[in-house]
Amino acid sequence: MQYDEIMVRYGELSTKGKNRKSFIDRLGNNVRGVLHDIPDVKVHPDHDRMHLTLNGADSALVMKRLSNVFGIENYSPSVKVDLDQALVDQQAIDMVKEQYKPGMTFKIDTRRSNHHFGLSTYEMNDHLGGVILNAFDDIHVQMKQPDLTLRVEVRNNGIFLSSQTFAGAMGMPVGTAGKGMMMLSGGIDSPVAAYLAMKRGVQVEMVHFFSPPYTSQQALDKAMELTAKLTAYTGKIRFIQVPFTKIQEEIKEKIPEGYLMTVQRRMMLRLTVALAEKRHGLGIFNGESLGQVASQTMESMLAINDVTTMPILRPVVSMDKNEIIDVAKKIDTFDLSVLPFEDCCTIFAPPAPKTKPNLDRTREFEQRIDVEGLLEEALAGVKMTEIHPGETFLNQQEDVFAELL
Repeated sequence: MQYDEIMVRYGELSTKGKNRKSFIDRLGNNVRGVLHDIPDVKVHPDHDRMHLTLNGADSALVMKRLSNVFGIENYSPSVKVDLDQALVDQQAIDMVKEQYKPGMTFKIDTRRSNHHFGLSTYEMNDHLGGVILNAFDDIHVQMKQPDLTLRVEVRNNGIFLSSQTFAGAMGMPVGTAGKGMMMLSGGIDSPVAAYLAMKRGVQVEMVHFFSPPYTSQQALDKAMELTAKLTAYTGKIRFIQVPFTKIQEEIKEKIPEGYLMTVQRRMMLRLTVALAEKRHGLGIFNGESLGQVASQTMESMLAINDVTTMPILRPVVSMDKNEIIDVAKKIDTFDLSVLPFEDCCTIFAPPAPKTKPNLDRTREFEQRIDVEGLLEEALAGVKMTEIHPGETFLNQQEDVFAELL
């Protein structure tokens, strides 16, 4: 069936009171972002729901994009007919016919903003109910949890009918909770953490550390490809690559082996905080899961967090690995994350890192390196890229996957 419009119903943002308009405007912008390459679609965010006029665009493609947009409770594709009761009756029959099964139940749910149309809300419900009962054998009216709900909206510019409703991604529109910097490695956990942060309305900017020649171009491309996957939920994401080679080399040379990882992560955090302050970020997000690896103990987190007072948020901190993997598969980042391109978190990794680093000793060891000079040099080499849905960065990705099987 060729649909003319998609009606979007809001989720949590419907409770936002005086902030409701700004939340709805943000959601409208996010929807436009994920549909940026389908210019025929016009997005109209109204107070109680959003209407997408398709103008001939592929409704299946549009709905696939909508399914990922946070802040949407559900959505329904609609067909528009003129303000003519006979046309409404025939369209209602055609819609039910597509889903009809003997013994099924249905109800009519009418909303009317055009109060000059001939039938009232209750009269339209009653009339169309009779039309459907007469057109189909073995079909029954049921007001609570029917098999099919035929929704009718009587507006000034026409009458819109829909018979299917699809679940949205829920959550809050990305950007309504402020901006955060996401420390993105190439692993499984950090893309999942970014997804969960966005679901609560955070606009994330990805901060990725790379250390050529120890890390490859493929490792950098992999991180950018992971970011591109996550743009499906917001429309675009800024990717910030930070050169980390010199810092890692100096830490390797001057810091005791057991504290390499702790000091390295303190430097990463300092750099991310500096970027957040420059770009008006309100917090730092990472993919740490408590107890998963040596650097993710409470003692280690304490020693690393010591370098800042900015909030450090860990969306996957209480999840076990299988739970994280399940989400990674759901958001289609898992296969990318397991590609074996080493990132800077794994190079120079000591065989026995401290799982309970002493804070005083960490500070003492760190005095052996030129912290401020190294930070200044790294920040001078930062490169920023805006990544949009559909972009690819890993060359011959299919060949890479084939080699791993």
